[in-house]
Amino acid sequence: MSNLLSQSMPALAGVGFKPQHFESIINQQTNVAWFEIHAENYMGKGGIFHHHLEQLCLNYPLSIHGVGLSLGSFDGVCDRQLADLKTLVNRYQPALVSEHLSWSRHGTYSLNDLLPMPYTQESLKVFVDNISHTQDVLGRQILIENPSSYFELNYNEFSEPEFLVSIAQLSGCGILLDVNNVYVSAMNHGFDAKEYIDAVAPVSVGEIHLAGHSVQAMHDKEIRIDDHGSKVCDAVWELYQYTLDKIGAKPTLIEWDNDVPAWQELVEQADIANSYLKKIDVALDTYE
Repeated sequence: MSNLLSQSMPALAGVGFKPQHFESIINQQTNVAWFEIHAENYMGKGGIFHHHLEQLCLNYPLSIHGVGLSLGSFDGVCDRQLADLKTLVNRYQPALVSEHLSWSRHGTYSLNDLLPMPYTQESLKVFVDNISHTQDVLGRQILIENPSSYFELNYNEFSEPEFLVSIAQLSGCGILLDVNNVYVSAMNHGFDAKEYIDAVAPVSVGEIHLAGHSVQAMHDKEIRIDDHGSKVCDAVWELYQYTLDKIGAKPTLIEWDNDVPAWQELVEQADIANSYLKKIDVALDTYE
């Protein structure tokens, strides 16, 4: 494919490239600065998805976000899955490529979920080896996203931010900092979300995610579920402001994968994120 837009990612808000919005995006001017796709939706060679993505990439930077590479698998990354990802990355030359701090495959069995990992020295080595191999094959750095969590293992040897930071230091990967996930996990486990943000080096963060979540009753307490099915709540916007104050303006994705809204409602969420990002730019300009 020729005539791709030069792939550099602005520190502005992006959204997911959803089939419900293909026509609105391709046929209208939008203030949305960039778009994200899930890698596994585009691993076929052709079809209507690729037709629309080719048009999109003529005008917007792209982020490719994987959900199935299973970087926490003790038997390594699937060579076929990684080869398919490399083909996709080579075809569209995205500004950012990212995956998750999770596992989903064991041997020939694959599970349709992002499963939690123990934070131990042994699993740290697994992640570092798998990420390093992935980056070698792709010929580029990837970003790793922190998860939302709903229980904690009593044999962890690291806190989650310690584990994530160690992976980035040892593998050379970057961090995709999901602020909603930090908030969800903090509320579920009772830790300080701001201390989590403080533990992450600003230079390691290549992208931020924001999303809505749900609150469900479980026994005698509430649990927050990262379901990507609603607007970003006020508490997460507040934590986002704190994050930007700490690490500076970064490309920020509004994730909305379930109960996908009308295009204009999604754009409005991106506009709110941009209002925060532009305040950071103004503050930096004033300081300088």
